[in-house]
Amino acid sequence: MSRVQQLLPKAGLMAALALSITACSEAKQDTEAKPAESKKEAGYEAPRNSQGQPNLQGIWDFRTLTPLERPKAFGDKAVFTAEEQAAFRAKAVDATDVDKLREKTAETDAATDIEGAYNNFWMDYGTTMNEDRRTSLIVEPLNGRLPKLTDEAVARMKQDRDLTPPVRNIVSIGLANFSPAGPEILGLSERCLLSFNAGPPLIPSAYNNNLRIIQTPKHVVIFTEMIHDARIVPIDGSAHLPAEMTKWTGDSRGHWEGNTLIVETTNFTGKTPTFQLPLNLNEPELNGVVGTGEHFTLIERFTRTSDSRIDYEYTVNDASTFTKPFTASIPLKATDGQMFEYACHEGNHGAAGMLSGARQAEKEAAAAAL
Repeated sequence: MSRVQQLLPKAGLMAALALSITACSEAKQDTEAKPAESKKEAGYEAPRNSQGQPNLQGIWDFRTLTPLERPKAFGDKAVFTAEEQAAFRAKAVDATDVDKLREKTAETDAATDIEGAYNNFWMDYGTTMNEDRRTSLIVEPLNGRLPKLTDEAVARMKQDRDLTPPVRNIVSIGLANFSPAGPEILGLSERCLLSFNAGPPLIPSAYNNNLRIIQTPKHVVIFTEMIHDARIVPIDGSAHLPAEMTKWTGDSRGHWEGNTLIVETTNFTGKTPTFQLPLNLNEPELNGVVGTGEHFTLIERFTRTSDSRIDYEYTVNDASTFTKPFTASIPLKATDGQMFEYACHEGNHGAAGMLSGARQAEKEAAAAAL
């Protein structure tokens, strides 16, 4: 079994898209590329709601195979040629074919098979890349890659791997010798608190890449399909909550700057991670989540650029985690599909199963020691 195949179930299926990016980084490069297309259709004026604000309402799909970080093989090249993008897309589609991955890992043991028991029916990566042919979702820094982590952040990641509370990992399943003493040691998604792609900020992932936006005179609601979370954003000029009042997804406040909705989110709990890193096969110790919400400020920008697109851009600012801020831009695409209820707590047999399994393993170990 290859190292890639071994890491996939341990990293969690939400990391498989990042794996596809690694697999695609050797795509052939051409020497010329056209400039990225304009984000806004020429002369487009967004429809208005009853308050005269741009209408952002609807269901939006943020799937894309464009990588978060620019593959190192592309250096300073910000835009794919059409041929490069086609080659990259073909490899990404193949790399995110979970049925093929399972065929390659057919010899794995039963525990690993259960941990990774998802087939293509459950996967929803999409099959397209950004129309502007950018080589990364990250637009700042200009190299298209995440800034360097601080020493404090790297040390905290080691603490998280050792499962020293508070646990900020999104998933704990697949960790070596994992035997949770109680639910507080389980990953955040396994406790239905936070999950892979819903953020904030949004990060395209394996499934449930939809959100609904609802506008009222004094609020905007950002409702994500993943983890069934509704973020209610006041746009009435009210101040943030006091600093000591923290929330899993932070305290958001919004305002309009021209045709763009600006949302600032602060007051994240210290149990909230700052960011989910892409899968890193070269430096396994730099996998998983990074940072703590205590020092995290998120700025999101929503700009409707056509009847079928919203440009979603966010800036992550956490000086205790990254040596500089970074900005990513993701197209939100209008969809006629419906939002599905992510009834996590209601159907969560996993947490109880993991805890009861750990107790059974302890009994068996004690019996074997007699």
